[in-house]
Amino acid sequence: MFSHLKNDIPSSIVVFFVALPLCLGIALASGAPLFSGLIAGIVGGIVVGALSGSKIGVSGPAAGLAAIVLTAIGTLGGFENFLLAVVLGGVIQLLFGVLKAGIIGYYFPSSVIKGMLTGIGIIIILKQIPHFFGYDADPQGDFAFIQIDGENTFSELFKMVNYIKPGSALIGIIGLFILLLWDKVLSKKSKVFQVIQGPLVAVAAGIIFYLVTKSNDAFAISQSHLVSVPVPEDLSSFIGQFSFPNFGAIGNPEIWVVAFTIALVASLETLLCVEATDKLDPHKNVTPTNRELLAQGTGNILSGMIGGLPITQVIVRSSANIQSGGRTKLSAILHGFLLLLSVMVIPNLLNMIPLSVLAAILLIVGYKLAKPALFKTMYNLGWKQSIPFTVTVLGIVFIDLLYGIGLGLAVGIVVILIKSYQNSHFLHKEGEGEANGIVKMTLAEEVTFFNKGAILKELENLPENSKLELDVRKTRYLDNDIIEILEDFAFKAKERNIDIKLISERGIVENPPSYIQFFKLRPKSA
Repeated sequence: MFSHLKNDIPSSIVVFFVALPLCLGIALASGAPLFSGLIAGIVGGIVVGALSGSKIGVSGPAAGLAAIVLTAIGTLGGFENFLLAVVLGGVIQLLFGVLKAGIIGYYFPSSVIKGMLTGIGIIIILKQIPHFFGYDADPQGDFAFIQIDGENTFSELFKMVNYIKPGSALIGIIGLFILLLWDKVLSKKSKVFQVIQGPLVAVAAGIIFYLVTKSNDAFAISQSHLVSVPVPEDLSSFIGQFSFPNFGAIGNPEIWVVAFTIALVASLETLLCVEATDKLDPHKNVTPTNRELLAQGTGNILSGMIGGLPITQVIVRSSANIQSGGRTKLSAILHGFLLLLSVMVIPNLLNMIPLSVLAAILLIVGYKLAKPALFKTMYNLGWKQSIPFTVTVLGIVFIDLLYGIGLGLAVGIVVILIKSYQNSHFLHKEGEGEANGIVKMTLAEEVTFFNKGAILKELENLPENSKLELDVRKTRYLDNDIIEILEDFAFKAKERNIDIKLISERGIVENPPSYIQFFKLRPKSA
């Protein structure tokens, strides 16, 4: 874990600057205390980062859970009752891990995972443009299409035009220029520029800009356009920011419903993120998914116990970690410690960081997730890949993350069914005329009830007085539904004077009297 310090320390700083506004913004979008978002970020970094088997994944509060949290706090009768649901959700996640439910993550098509990454990249760009120009009506952690400020993703962009702040826009542009200069030019010139990351310099420039211009009427940045970390007066007031679950409400069935919902959604988001992060990882590490569920469950128990939001592995911070060169889990752990130390020691300094500078950092992250070249690549792969990919992207942009993935997965399943329908058998006709022709049908290696329609259609289309050669030598699994179709067709074949020759590994049988009996006697290896 300590073998790549030169990579992990700089990347942890970048992840820290990405995580800070998201932790605060997600808490605001969730209707929870701002400090609860920071707690989740700290626990996600230090605890989950240490327990996880992922080398480059980063955990923290998730935008996808914000709507669930907002609703649950109101319906459960207070934040303390909600924290109990978070703790119980963590326990359920531990159970998922023990039951090895992590395998679910491997059943999402690659096209949907790529669509998720691209969709998140696009939504980051669209959501950060207003912050970049100094319009901060919607929290940075709100990734849903219908925003909590009453606007939607696109109407916000039009409304932003009337509220551009010169100071925020100027330092945002300066910060973006620094980031691009660092990434494209300086980092290739000297190792010094690889150790000192561009985002750190951009943030430092933002603080200096704020201090220099705060008395300037034209370019001063108001407090509402700066980071807003809670500032404790002393140690006791810092400790007073923590909240604790109300275990007296453990018998409330509504709390158990919310707990299971949190566990299910958080686990699903985590598994999807794990799959996506592993695809982005240039070193192609493979994350053990069951261990990840155990780590996330432990993190949620601890987060709920001390007043934090629910935790998942999150793609924005994970991709920032990868893009910044993070190599081991130390990067995620260090980012958690940076969050902890900063809110304890330098909250006033953090509150001088313009949100537009942090938006510039996120714009770069978003662009690298949604590069235009990827759309061309997916299109060239054909409709079976491009359609689920496109549906996932559109669903994420126009609804939200989970709906987008669900729609993409549904389309992916339809594609599988279509291909299964097409590939159930191979059909070849011999003979000049249909009346005396021989129809050869070779069944695929695995034939399931998905293939019923295609096989039934071909059998019904066989002409009278023809001959059917049914070859099952390559078939290793034949669903009972298909056997019943053949059994029913045998009766019709006699009426239509169709001779059937069944070719199997056991030999050739003319017009079998019972297909059900025949396939029961087939060797298990066939």
